[in-house]
Amino acid sequence: MTMKGIVLAGGRGSRLHPLTAVVSKQLLPVHDKPLVYYPLSTLMLAGIRDILIVTAAEQRAMFERLLGDGSDWGIALSYAEQIEPRGIAEALIIGEDFLDGSPVALVLGDNLFHGAGLGGLLGSAARDRDGAMVFAQQVHDPHRYGIVTFDGAGKPTAIEEKPAEPTSNWAVTGLYFYDDQAPAIARSLEPSQRGEIEITGVNEAYLQQGRLSVTRLGRGFAWLDTGTIESLSAAGEFVRVIEDRQAIKVGCPEEVAFRKGFISADDLTRLAQRLPDSPYGTYLAAIASGAIT
Repeated sequence: MTMKGIVLAGGRGSRLHPLTAVVSKQLLPVHDKPLVYYPLSTLMLAGIRDILIVTAAEQRAMFERLLGDGSDWGIALSYAEQIEPRGIAEALIIGEDFLDGSPVALVLGDNLFHGAGLGGLLGSAARDRDGAMVFAQQVHDPHRYGIVTFDGAGKPTAIEEKPAEPTSNWAVTGLYFYDDQAPAIARSLEPSQRGEIEITGVNEAYLQQGRLSVTRLGRGFAWLDTGTIESLSAAGEFVRVIEDRQAIKVGCPEEVAFRKGFISADDLTRLAQRLPDSPYGTYLAAIASGAIT
């Protein structure tokens, strides 16, 4: 079956208060676009067109107003509510009916990915999914993340959630590709001491079955987690520098839709015309006309 996607955009964003006192973290700006555009574009780069946005109940209407049903971008967007933030893996349970037996790519709504060749990696992960595949990247503060340890042959041997004494500095990023067994595995998990259904538990279950693969992202790739004021600001500056220097946009769903063939040049032109006074609209028009390739 065709892979579907889930963007987890719930949570309270308490570490970002007062910025998130009345608006979802995933609706805050990262340079020139809302944060949720970036993980949504990541799923689209993987070729995924049927996507569920999981939000806090009080934020759902704002996401629907921003994103609509996805038809402008040649995709289908659905919405579901996370009543209380009970862990990343809960998104698989909330989305079980939406998935209806399909494999799934789950991405955290506050994660940003960028790098040459990223689309190829994502597309490969989304095809013929049997078991689970996650990405890992080296970090300087591994105690903040789920950490994966490898043997001498590069195979994953252990995964641990936010270890006090990490045995590795390879952090599992907020992007997970699973086969159709993921919701059932998530349902089988007991809440952790934090009261959450841990995504590390899902990954560990696949590891114990011998069905977890890990792709290590090297120097050419950027993974940004925007969960703090400092990291949110850093992400905005990262995007600004790339866009200013390279005359391209990062995390632009309209462009991804066009490049992937989800929409036509005429469709993209119409989207640009809705933003006549915006540099964003000017960029879309330049893509549609072939001025930017």
